Amino acid sequence: MLPNLTDGFNFLSKLTPLRAFNAVQVVSSYIVSKVSGKAVHWGLPLSISLEPTTSCNLRCPECPSGLRSFTRPTGMLQPELFRQTIDELHRRLLYLVFYFQGEPYLHKNFLQMVKYASGKGIYTATSTNAHYLDDETARQTVESGLDRLIVSIDGTTQNTYAAYRVGGKLDKVLQGTRNVVKWKKELGSKTPHIMFQFLVVKPNEHQLEDVKNLAQELGVDEVVFKTAQIYDYAQGSPLIPTIDYYSRYTNNGDGSYSIKNKLLNHCWRMWHSCVITWDGLVVPCCFDKDAEYRLGDLKGTSFRDLWRGNKYKQFRQSVLRSRAEIEMCRNCTEGTKVWA
Repeated sequence: MLPNLTDGFNFLSKLTPLRAFNAVQVVSSYIVSKVSGKAVHWGLPLSISLEPTTSCNLRCPECPSGLRSFTRPTGMLQPELFRQTIDELHRRLLYLVFYFQGEPYLHKNFLQMVKYASGKGIYTATSTNAHYLDDETARQTVESGLDRLIVSIDGTTQNTYAAYRVGGKLDKVLQGTRNVVKWKKELGSKTPHIMFQFLVVKPNEHQLEDVKNLAQELGVDEVVFKTAQIYDYAQGSPLIPTIDYYSRYTNNGDGSYSIKNKLLNHCWRMWHSCVITWDGLVVPCCFDKDAEYRLGDLKGTSFRDLWRGNKYKQFRQSVLRSRAEIEMCRNCTEGTKVWA
């Protein structure tokens, strides 16, 4: 069976009757909200991103972790908070991403957390720079039940890779990938589905075909090309690709740039997902990297009360009224990706 089909069937196998019913509730409440202009919500999130840590070994130039530019503290997700969250949500939760900022494998209990969530029948995924996938960790990754492993690889030569992944070593990424592929075969496992994620920026845009060939050579299941979010894009940036298809920004011809997409006054993410930081703050989405728009704290409130509380309702209402009024939404392209 083709890898993508295998992954698709694996994902669908997690869909219990209660999770399916929850999906109907979420989709219908989103549609009603769009049509009526009034924020309503039934059900609980289909997906959450849970941050193991804000720590990172690299210094990527458009990443708050890499730049060490957070105002919020750096730390590690505590087991008690993790289990409390999963125990409350797992019956309705379909998809769990162990990632927000930082490198997940720096958390010493990361794979134990994956195993716990996988044991609850949740589809689990993570994104990694793959510098810590030594042979033993790769074996434990496969054994943990992780469903999807997204490997960030933004170049097929060391010079190109390090132009964005500052401080990174491409050979470690490739060896880590080989280790996981090897253990999948040795353990007879169909998971994790291994994806190369290639963030397209000007320094690496000439290597798009190269990364496809490299993925095939290593036994990687899928390649995804992702467009880059640039914080100071208005006057241009050396990272903005010259290939328009892979850029989130339009060259206005006078040296200035603008975002391609229109800011429509609705957002599916506000209804189906959220992000939980390592210290229990709930924020609307992955664009709120410094947790400015925090909607509650799980250390003092249950998730259900927070998700359906007035603060969340007011934020959803503000999105329906005018996304342009929300600072983080102005540089939002709703997770633009280009599938290979």
